[in-house]
Amino acid sequence: MRSDYWDQPAFETIRPRRLVAPLVFNSPHSGRVYPDRFLAMTRLDHLSIRQSEDAWVDELFARAPHLGAPMLRAHFPRAYLDVNREPWELDPAMFVEPLSDRFNTTSPRVAAGLGTLARVVAENKPIYKERLTLEDARMRIEGIYHPYHAALQALLGEAVTAFGVALLIDCHSMPRIARANDKVPPDIVLGDRYGTTCAPALIDLVETVFTSAGLRVARNRPYAGGFTTRAYGRPQHGVHALQIEISRHLYMNEVTLAKNDNFDAVRGLVDRLIFALINLDPATVAGTPLPSADRLAAE
Repeated sequence: MRSDYWDQPAFETIRPRRLVAPLVFNSPHSGRVYPDRFLAMTRLDHLSIRQSEDAWVDELFARAPHLGAPMLRAHFPRAYLDVNREPWELDPAMFVEPLSDRFNTTSPRVAAGLGTLARVVAENKPIYKERLTLEDARMRIEGIYHPYHAALQALLGEAVTAFGVALLIDCHSMPRIARANDKVPPDIVLGDRYGTTCAPALIDLVETVFTSAGLRVARNRPYAGGFTTRAYGRPQHGVHALQIEISRHLYMNEVTLAKNDNFDAVRGLVDRLIFALINLDPATVAGTPLPSADRLAAE
């Protein structure tokens, strides 16, 4: 099967003129290039299909390459392929053929309709008119998912080679979180898998930048970090990973996806964050011990 992105790149790596820090920025869910073939397969209108996007996150972090750190960003949308999942987390109900045991068909993400190929977008709206073929899944996973992660691994390898350590910043947005008992929801959620995927100095610095701007920051609840954070965050091997979720209401209209009047201010704050991360001494994160097994068991 010919790739749906045969005539355009499915993703791109934006490199700095000179690598000045061990940072790698990843924006896997901000893609907004919808192939005609995919649109013909969906029952949703063009705005509804976009509700799963981390809209404009790539633009919020766009200064990273100008400041000396590479960025990997998807052009394919999350509704088409989610690279923040295991490669073969698939829902059997979505496919014409039966799925063998080699596929992960029982994960909580699959049950929620949000596997590697999602069944639904926000508010549980079904995406497809008809069931897919496994050939379609292979085209997306073997043709785009695996090359995407190979590109991410290459960037992290370059950082480790140059600096002895790599810091992966996984960039996301989230819908405004509803809280019971009149509790004020967070504006930012930082995920490090409960202290296991990055050094405390890294998450502390990021939290400080956001709280200094008057934003409310939570850690690991309700988002502790997805597949990418878990798979790449190996502090004992010099690779640290942190997921950042920015509440969409801060910079956009969550219904129309249009940027709001605060967009430039949020982008300026992210610029300050990037600058602070670039100036973080790699020695403060290198060699950081992992939490004890007792502490992890208590989480």
